[in-house]
Amino acid sequence: MNIRWLIVLVLFLAGCSSHTTKQPEWDPTKPVQRAKTWMPITDQAAKEWGVSPRVITAIIAVESGGNPTLVSKSNAVGLMQIKASTAGKDVYRHLGWGGQPSTSELKDPARNISIGTAYLSILEHGILAGIEDPQTMQYALLASYANGAGALLRTFSSDRKDAIDEINDLSPDEFYDYIAKNHPAPQAPRYLYKVSKALNAM
Repeated sequence: MNIRWLIVLVLFLAGCSSHTTKQPEWDPTKPVQRAKTWMPITDQAAKEWGVSPRVITAIIAVESGGNPTLVSKSNAVGLMQIKASTAGKDVYRHLGWGGQPSTSELKDPARNISIGTAYLSILEHGILAGIEDPQTMQYALLASYANGAGALLRTFSSDRKDAIDEINDLSPDEFYDYIAKNHPAPQAPRYLYKVSKALNAM
Protein backbone atom coordinates (compact mmCIF):
# COMPACT_ATOMS: atom_id res chain seq x y z
CA MET A 1 0.00 0.00 0.00
CA ASN A 2 2.77 2.44 0.89
CA ILE A 3 4.62 1.70 -2.34
CA ARG A 4 1.44 2.28 -4.38
CA TRP A 5 0.94 5.71 -2.77
CA LEU A 6 4.59 6.53 -3.33
CA ILE A 7 4.21 5.74 -7.05
CA VAL A 8 1.03 7.88 -7.24
CA LEU A 9 2.85 10.75 -5.53
CA VAL A 10 5.82 10.50 -7.91
CA LEU A 11 3.53 10.47 -10.95
CA PHE A 12 1.57 13.44 -9.58
CA LEU A 13 4.71 15.47 -8.99
CA ALA A 14 6.02 14.55 -12.44
CA GLY A 15 2.75 15.77 -13.94
CA CYS A 16 2.97 19.05 -12.02
CA SER A 17 6.52 19.67 -13.13
CA SER A 18 5.60 19.14 -16.79
CA HIS A 19 3.11 22.03 -16.57
CA THR A 20 5.71 24.45 -15.27
CA THR A 21 8.15 23.97 -18.15
CA LYS A 22 8.93 27.06 -20.19
CA GLN A 23 7.34 27.61 -23.56
CA PRO A 24 9.63 26.62 -26.43
CA GLU A 25 11.97 29.25 -27.78
CA TRP A 26 10.57 31.13 -30.77
CA ASP A 27 12.93 31.29 -33.74
CA PRO A 28 12.32 34.58 -35.58
CA THR A 29 14.70 33.91 -38.49
CA LYS A 30 12.25 32.75 -41.19
CA PRO A 31 9.31 34.97 -40.19
CA VAL A 32 11.61 38.01 -40.21
CA GLN A 33 12.99 37.07 -43.64
CA ARG A 34 9.46 36.79 -45.04
CA ALA A 35 8.39 40.04 -43.34
CA LYS A 36 11.39 41.85 -44.87
CA THR A 37 10.07 41.12 -48.37
CA TRP A 38 7.42 43.79 -47.67
CA MET A 39 10.00 46.45 -46.74
CA PRO A 40 9.32 48.76 -49.74
CA ILE A 41 5.69 49.09 -48.59
CA THR A 42 6.68 49.18 -44.94
CA ASP A 43 9.18 52.00 -45.47
CA GLN A 44 6.58 54.10 -47.27
CA ALA A 45 3.95 53.61 -44.54
CA ALA A 46 6.57 54.29 -41.85
CA LYS A 47 7.45 57.66 -43.43
CA GLU A 48 3.80 58.59 -43.89
CA TRP A 49 2.82 57.89 -40.27
CA GLY A 50 6.09 58.48 -38.38
CA VAL A 51 6.46 54.90 -37.14
CA SER A 52 9.67 52.84 -37.05
CA PRO A 53 9.83 50.52 -40.10
CA ARG A 54 11.70 47.97 -37.97
CA VAL A 55 8.80 47.82 -35.51
CA ILE A 56 6.30 47.35 -38.35
CA THR A 57 8.42 44.57 -39.85
CA ALA A 58 8.77 42.84 -36.47
CA ILE A 59 4.99 42.99 -35.95
CA ILE A 60 4.44 41.45 -39.40
CA ALA A 61 6.92 38.67 -38.54
CA VAL A 62 5.12 37.86 -35.29
CA GLU A 63 1.54 38.40 -36.42
CA SER A 64 1.48 36.61 -39.77
CA GLY A 65 4.98 35.40 -40.57
CA GLY A 66 4.69 37.53 -43.71
CA ASN A 67 1.55 35.81 -45.04
CA PRO A 68 -0.79 38.49 -46.49
CA THR A 69 -3.83 36.19 -46.77
CA LEU A 70 -3.80 34.86 -43.21
CA VAL A 71 -7.12 35.13 -41.34
CA SER A 72 -7.20 34.16 -37.66
CA LYS A 73 -10.05 32.50 -35.76
CA SER A 74 -10.91 35.92 -34.31
CA ASN A 75 -11.08 37.47 -37.82
CA ALA A 76 -7.77 39.30 -37.68
CA VAL A 77 -6.67 39.67 -41.28
CA GLY A 78 -3.48 39.93 -43.28
CA LEU A 79 0.13 40.84 -42.65
CA MET A 80 -0.45 42.88 -39.48
CA GLN A 81 -3.49 40.81 -38.41
CA ILE A 82 -5.92 43.72 -38.27
CA LYS A 83 -9.46 43.36 -36.95
CA ALA A 84 -11.76 45.44 -39.13
CA SER A 85 -14.22 46.14 -36.32
CA THR A 86 -11.62 47.55 -33.91
CA ALA A 87 -8.29 48.81 -35.31
CA GLY A 88 -9.70 49.09 -38.83
CA LYS A 89 -12.69 51.13 -37.67
CA ASP A 90 -10.45 53.37 -35.53
CA VAL A 91 -8.24 54.18 -38.53
CA TYR A 92 -11.24 54.86 -40.76
CA ARG A 93 -12.68 57.21 -38.12
CA HIS A 94 -9.31 58.99 -37.79
CA LEU A 95 -9.27 59.54 -41.56
CA GLY A 96 -12.81 60.89 -41.47
CA TRP A 97 -14.32 57.87 -43.21
CA GLY A 98 -17.38 55.87 -42.23
CA GLY A 99 -17.55 52.11 -41.79
CA GLN A 100 -14.60 49.77 -41.66
CA PRO A 101 -12.21 48.03 -44.07
CA SER A 102 -13.35 44.89 -45.87
CA THR A 103 -11.56 41.56 -45.62
CA SER A 104 -10.36 41.88 -49.23
CA GLU A 105 -8.94 45.34 -48.45
CA LEU A 106 -7.09 43.97 -45.43
CA LYS A 107 -5.66 41.13 -47.52
CA ASP A 108 -4.03 43.71 -49.80
CA PRO A 109 -0.48 44.09 -48.45
CA ALA A 110 -0.21 47.84 -49.08
CA ARG A 111 -3.57 48.62 -47.49
CA ASN A 112 -2.97 46.28 -44.56
CA ILE A 113 0.42 47.77 -43.73
CA SER A 114 -0.90 51.31 -44.16
CA ILE A 115 -3.85 50.68 -41.82
CA GLY A 116 -1.73 48.82 -39.25
CA THR A 117 0.89 51.57 -39.25
CA ALA A 118 -1.77 54.27 -38.99
CA TYR A 119 -3.20 52.44 -35.98
CA LEU A 120 0.20 52.42 -34.26
CA SER A 121 0.48 56.17 -34.87
CA ILE A 122 -3.03 56.78 -33.53
CA LEU A 123 -2.14 54.86 -30.35
CA GLU A 124 1.15 56.72 -29.87
CA HIS A 125 -0.27 60.20 -30.40
CA GLY A 126 -3.62 59.50 -28.80
CA ILE A 127 -4.30 57.37 -25.74
CA LEU A 128 -0.59 56.65 -25.05
CA ALA A 129 0.54 60.26 -25.54
CA GLY A 130 2.60 61.45 -22.59
CA ILE A 131 4.81 58.37 -22.20
CA GLU A 132 8.24 59.99 -22.19
CA ASP A 133 10.86 57.28 -22.69
CA PRO A 134 11.06 56.08 -26.34
CA GLN A 135 11.81 52.46 -25.37
CA THR A 136 8.94 52.40 -22.87
CA MET A 137 6.68 53.88 -25.55
CA GLN A 138 7.70 51.10 -27.92
CA TYR A 139 6.86 48.44 -25.34
CA ALA A 140 3.55 50.20 -24.59
CA LEU A 141 2.71 50.38 -28.29
CA LEU A 142 3.38 46.69 -28.78
CA ALA A 143 1.33 45.62 -25.75
CA SER A 144 -1.48 47.95 -26.87
CA TYR A 145 -1.37 46.67 -30.45
CA ALA A 146 -1.75 43.11 -29.22
CA ASN A 147 -4.28 43.53 -26.40
CA GLY A 148 -5.61 47.10 -26.46
CA ALA A 149 -4.37 50.35 -24.94
CA GLY A 150 -7.17 50.44 -22.37
CA ALA A 151 -6.11 47.09 -20.92
CA LEU A 152 -2.51 48.30 -20.74
CA LEU A 153 -3.33 51.55 -18.92
CA ARG A 154 -5.76 49.85 -16.52
CA THR A 155 -2.87 47.61 -15.48
CA PHE A 156 -1.51 50.76 -13.80
CA SER A 157 -4.61 52.83 -12.94
CA SER A 158 -8.25 53.34 -13.94
CA ASP A 159 -7.37 57.00 -14.52
CA ARG A 160 -5.45 57.60 -17.78
CA LYS A 161 -3.32 60.48 -16.47
CA ASP A 162 -2.38 58.56 -13.32
CA ALA A 163 -1.50 55.52 -15.43
CA ILE A 164 0.79 57.59 -17.68
CA ASP A 165 2.44 59.15 -14.60
CA GLU A 166 3.04 55.71 -13.10
CA ILE A 167 4.52 54.46 -16.38
CA ASN A 168 6.86 57.48 -16.52
CA ASP A 169 8.14 56.61 -13.03
CA LEU A 170 9.47 53.30 -14.37
CA SER A 171 12.54 52.54 -16.46
CA PRO A 172 11.90 50.60 -19.69
CA ASP A 173 13.09 47.37 -18.04
CA GLU A 174 10.86 47.98 -15.02
CA PHE A 175 7.90 48.66 -17.32
CA TYR A 176 8.57 45.43 -19.25
CA ASP A 177 8.77 43.42 -16.00
CA TYR A 178 5.61 45.06 -14.65
CA ILE A 179 3.66 44.14 -17.79
CA ALA A 180 5.01 40.58 -17.66
CA LYS A 181 3.77 40.17 -14.08
CA ASN A 182 0.58 42.23 -14.03
CA HIS A 183 -1.02 42.49 -17.48
CA PRO A 184 -4.43 40.75 -17.45
CA ALA A 185 -3.79 39.09 -20.82
CA PRO A 186 -1.28 36.26 -20.40
CA GLN A 187 -0.21 36.56 -24.04
CA ALA A 188 0.95 40.19 -23.59
CA PRO A 189 4.43 39.39 -22.19
CA ARG A 190 4.83 36.59 -24.74
CA TYR A 191 4.03 39.07 -27.51
CA LEU A 192 6.59 41.57 -26.21
CA TYR A 193 9.17 38.80 -26.01
CA LYS A 194 8.53 37.63 -29.60
CA VAL A 195 8.57 41.11 -31.14
CA SER A 196 11.77 41.92 -29.22
CA LYS A 197 13.35 38.74 -30.62
CA ALA A 198 12.23 39.67 -34.12
CA LEU A 199 13.77 43.14 -33.74
CA ASN A 200 17.04 41.62 -32.55
CA ALA A 201 17.06 39.26 -35.56
CA MET A 202 17.05 42.12 -38.09
